[in-house]
Amino acid sequence: MAKYDKAILVGVDGSDASYKAVWWAANYAHHAGLTLHIVCAYSLPSYAAVSFDVTYTSMGDDKAAHNDAQTILAKAKAIADEQGVQATTLIVTGDTASVFIELSHNYNLIVIGNRGKGGLAERMLGTTSSSLPAAAYCPVVVIPYTDDSGKIMHLNNTIKRVVVGADESKWGIKALDTAAEFANQWGATLTVLSAVPDLSSISPAGVNSIDEEEQNTVMESYLDDLKVRMRPLHQKYPDLDIKESVVEGSAIEALTQASMTNDVVVVGSRGRGGFTGLIFGSVSQGLIQHAVGPVYVVPRKYVEAAESELDTIPRSAADVPTVPLENVKGVQEVLVPQADDDVAMNIAVTIDPQSSDNKESHKDKES
Repeated sequence: MAKYDKAILVGVDGSDASYKAVWWAANYAHHAGLTLHIVCAYSLPSYAAVSFDVTYTSMGDDKAAHNDAQTILAKAKAIADEQGVQATTLIVTGDTASVFIELSHNYNLIVIGNRGKGGLAERMLGTTSSSLPAAAYCPVVVIPYTDDSGKIMHLNNTIKRVVVGADESKWGIKALDTAAEFANQWGATLTVLSAVPDLSSISPAGVNSIDEEEQNTVMESYLDDLKVRMRPLHQKYPDLDIKESVVEGSAIEALTQASMTNDVVVVGSRGRGGFTGLIFGSVSQGLIQHAVGPVYVVPRKYVEAAESELDTIPRSAADVPTVPLENVKGVQEVLVPQADDDVAMNIAVTIDPQSSDNKESHKDKES
């Protein structure tokens, strides 16, 4: 298998959350003219256990697990077909997170679903959605299935509003450029959001707070600094509608709030996954847990690998040196049976209560 310079990889495990990720990935691949690969990864347990979301695999029963994976991939492929995208289907055996990290050398983007369960245990144990963005060698988009209250989230066919968290770290700067390229591709508005500390925390010693005039002066100063940093981006994308915004308080809270009114949130990751990320307050980790829209993460390893190999930050993930897929243990391209005609629509209704809007929008896009 060759290097896939213009390919998206999306993971599916039979859950509604993963089918929602397939829908988003296929929609984006259709818009951008990219290749879509759908992968189902599994590992055989040493005891009888749940293989995927709804089936059981007995000890060492590779054939049953393989058949389950093919069934799941057939449904996922039907979703891609409905979007007008011809997808390649792959089965991979091994630890899911480790396999995806290895495969991340080879793709422009990985898309995964977030089941929305959240909580301390899930983040400490490091599920795919929480560990992969911290360790991948290409950008990762995490698609939420529900909000914190359990409401199933709607995804739009057309991305009109993109927001990016701005900071001065090298991965934050790369996230900014990635967000601009992504927004420009869609013709979307880009909001660059900078979260500043609580102003009371920077007041002179012995002073509990600063008055409104001083607060406005400080916020204007932060905004002026942001506008100066944004000048190169305005020059690079002269036709892109870019807005700068400075808010006081937590970056996680600000970006989570922004996810309610934007179609995609872009953020850089310092690579603090699992329990470390929880303790040190990783913005990407916190955002993934609570955002109500897709979170586009630019991982630290992606930026650092590119710097190490090329001495410059690459324009796209395709420039990061790859690991040939034939060298990734357990990767197998498979043909899957044709799903029934109504499978894709039935799944769409389940994963998105407003799926009829998506179907009509897609028809308009094709006409």
